[in-house]
Order: sequence, then C-alpha cells, then structure tokens
Amino acid sequence: MNEHDAPTIAPADFIAGLAKGLAVLESFDTERQRLNATMAADRAGITRAAARRHLLTLAYLGYLETDGSYYWLAPKVLGLSGSYLASARLPRVVQPVLHQLAAQTGLSYSCVVREGREVVIVARSTVHEKGERLMAHGLHLGTRLPAHATSTGRVLLASLSAAELEQWLEGFTLPRLTSHTLTDAVALKAVLDQVRRQDFCVALEEHELAIQAIAVPLRNMQGRTVAALNVVTSARRMQPDVMQQALLPLLQEAARTLRPLM
Repeated sequence: MNEHDAPTIAPADFIAGLAKGLAVLESFDTERQRLNATMAADRAGITRAAARRHLLTLAYLGYLETDGSYYWLAPKVLGLSGSYLASARLPRVVQPVLHQLAAQTGLSYSCVVREGREVVIVARSTVHEKGERLMAHGLHLGTRLPAHATSTGRVLLASLSAAELEQWLEGFTLPRLTSHTLTDAVALKAVLDQVRRQDFCVALEEHELAIQAIAVPLRNMQGRTVAALNVVTSARRMQPDVMQQALLPLLQEAARTLRPLM
C-alpha cells in the first residue's frame, strides 16, 4: 500500500502515540544504526521528550537495545518482517520465480513495492558475483531505496496517473546520490514517459556508481501495477546493451508467468 491507496481514518480513531512510536522505530536505517533521543526526535519529527519515552518503551518491549545513551534495533524487530513474509501473498508467489532466474543467470533478482518516496524489497534471490559487491550496504529483504533513482522505483512511478505523480513530487527535492542521478523533476517526468512507453526501465549508476539495473512492472489481471521485478549487476560485468538484450526478455517472461497469480 502506498500513500495514494491509504484508507482514511476519523480523528477519533487515530492513535497518535502508536504513530509516533512507529515513526521512532522507522528512524533506524543503514545510515543511522544507533540513535539517541535527540537524533530520534529529529528523524521522527517529534519532541525530544516524546522520542525519549518511545525509545524507553520500545527497549522495555524488547524491540530496541541500549547502552543508556544510544539505542539500536534488537532481533525482536525481525518478528514483524517475518510475520509479513509468512502471511503476505506477493513474496510467497514471487520467490520461486526469483530463485529460478538467479539459478539460470547467476545474477541477483528482486521484487519491489513502493512505499512513499522509496521502494522496498519484499522478495529477493541473491547470487554474489565473484570479486564484486553489489551496493554499498548490500541488498536484503526490507531494504529501502529512493524511488527516483532506481529502475524499480521508476517503473512504479510510471504507473501513477499524472495527478498522482504531481502529488508525489510536490514539495520534494530529488536528492543527488551520484553524478548520474536525475534531480530535476521535469527531466524525471520525461524519463518516466519513456518508461511508460517502453514498459521497462534501465537505471545506470544513478543510485550507486558501477551499479546498473533493469526492471519491468508486475501487473495483476486487472492491469494494475502491483510491484516491479528487477535484476542488478555490476557495470564491469555486463554492458548496458548486453544486459537489456539478455535479461529483459527473462524479466518480461517472469512477469507474464506471475500475472495470473497476482
């Protein structure tokens, strides 16, 4: 579910404390693995006093560990993602196909959904390329990546209506991640128009140098894009035109195979 699909809620039914606690929990990522109350408050957009109470509560419940000053995620958090992976239909349906693609090509494939400004990996089959490392922090289930600078993000953004895309871009400065990253909204819209026409996206070193990817939309039988499938590889291993020629048909066939199951 993304922000455009989110249900409405009456103010009387909204639990602000729960929302703030989850915001604090979501403040931890690969850039900030340890937070104190001040840092958590800044990242969650709440007061330091509120952040401190939420950190203490989450630590008491076992979701965080602490040295008294800083907090970090505890293994118990994995139970939340584990419950999703065990019960959600999309990862269970897609995973065997990703394993098959990885075994066939010796490359790494992912299934990704959009969550606000980012995309999230919900299924993945990983093959470590000899002598290579893919992404600075690695890719794993639950990894969040910027939508504007990734092949999957652009495929998912291309599925939005013009009004939805304008809403997504409103008040948002596209961050520059490498010298190749598009940070101009007009230029991004032109790229998304091309993605929409060709029904796939190639992203070259926009999220990280020496990393390239190609993605296709995963649609259900009603024609709605529910996710994106992609393959990531090193620019040193495969030229972009070779990647498109060799791997795009495999991704497209996988999407066609999965469509009746969505």
